[in-house]
Amino acid sequence: MAGYLAGDVDEWIYIDITDQHSDSIRFIKDCEKAIGKEIKILKSKEYRCVEDCVRAFGGFVNKQNGFAPCTNWLKKRVRKEWEEKHKDYELTYVWGYDLKEKHRAEQMIEENPQENHEFPLIEKYLSKEDVHGLFERTFDFDRPKMYDMGYPNNNCIGCVKGGMGYWNHIRKDFPEVFESRAKLERAVGHSILKDGNGNPIYLDELEPDRGNMNMEVFPDCSIMCYLAEK
Repeated sequence: MAGYLAGDVDEWIYIDITDQHSDSIRFIKDCEKAIGKEIKILKSKEYRCVEDCVRAFGGFVNKQNGFAPCTNWLKKRVRKEWEEKHKDYELTYVWGYDLKEKHRAEQMIEENPQENHEFPLIEKYLSKEDVHGLFERTFDFDRPKMYDMGYPNNNCIGCVKGGMGYWNHIRKDFPEVFESRAKLERAVGHSILKDGNGNPIYLDELEPDRGNMNMEVFPDCSIMCYLAEK
């Protein structure tokens, strides 16, 4: 949606990860038809999935600096490699951060001052609900399936940044992923979740009713949505 609102995007890029829902590729193909351009699919040549990164790193996140090997090695490193191949170009990235993610946009600019950055959703004061509402009004194909299953993002299935409610949702919808991550926690000796005091809560100890499982993003067009549409 951000790229569509930005207009005149030269190249569309999607970084694919094995752990993402298979419906994501369907969505990419539908987007290609809608925008009339090919979306270039990039993928890590070093790591196949989140588990590969976690095992190589020896944990899920560095508590000192927040470094997550899966995010950095499967996504950021792949993007940096693409940048290196295009270092003779003046690059401008279009990002899909919404109105509530200004801090992420500011962090992106701070960490990547060598490129230009555009944030169409923030510039048009669009919330995530607005974006989904605008998507429904603009396109005639479905959003990624993970949203309709009640998840707030179309991230990897079994995202290591998810909270208790998210993981109980995964336990219900993708029990094999839940069990796999639970075994991985024990194998590397680190838990994904923490309690209010910072103590580890392993997935195989997580009570099935803990956390907020009502996370679905419901499309809703506010006045800013209608203005963006015009």
